[in-house]
Amino acid sequence: MSRSPDNILLRFSAEQEQQVREIFAQLEKRGFPAQHQTPHITITFSPSMSDAVAQRAAELLPDLIPACFHRVGTIVFGTKRKQTVAWLLETTDALEMAAREISAVNPDGRGPRWTPHLTMGLRLPREIVPDYIRALDELAAAQLRELTACRAALWKPRLQELTLLAGDMEHNGRD
Repeated sequence: MSRSPDNILLRFSAEQEQQVREIFAQLEKRGFPAQHQTPHITITFSPSMSDAVAQRAAELLPDLIPACFHRVGTIVFGTKRKQTVAWLLETTDALEMAAREISAVNPDGRGPRWTPHLTMGLRLPREIVPDYIRALDELAAAQLRELTACRAALWKPRLQELTLLAGDMEHNGRD
């Protein structure tokens, strides 16, 4: 049984997902921890996503998908021993407002806040984070400056259930 929370998330095309996975593989070849997560952008998460949140996402997101994101920086989440390295992303005002509204409806959420990002290094030991960021910059400086989310979905890892909320059916699978 998965301990991961349910997520309303945005997924990429198979081609862009593979490009991110190739960066993960190159980082692993350099001796960094393997990354197994499916590339995605989380809008909101909950131990058990309420139907109201999924319904609101299904109402707001279809008109906004596909959605373009621009990579504008690298950020580090976490203050303890394990940290997460991510690409900070920007998108349209319309998607930003929709994501904030979806997050605000989530009783387990963080209110109307959203920091769009793509996790590039999950649960990294704090002491390797500077080297990881340097290697990531070397490998991906000119790649994936722009990303396109082509579907929105509700992912329930404990059930291994992906429910499409907006976009195409090109890619289904685990998160």
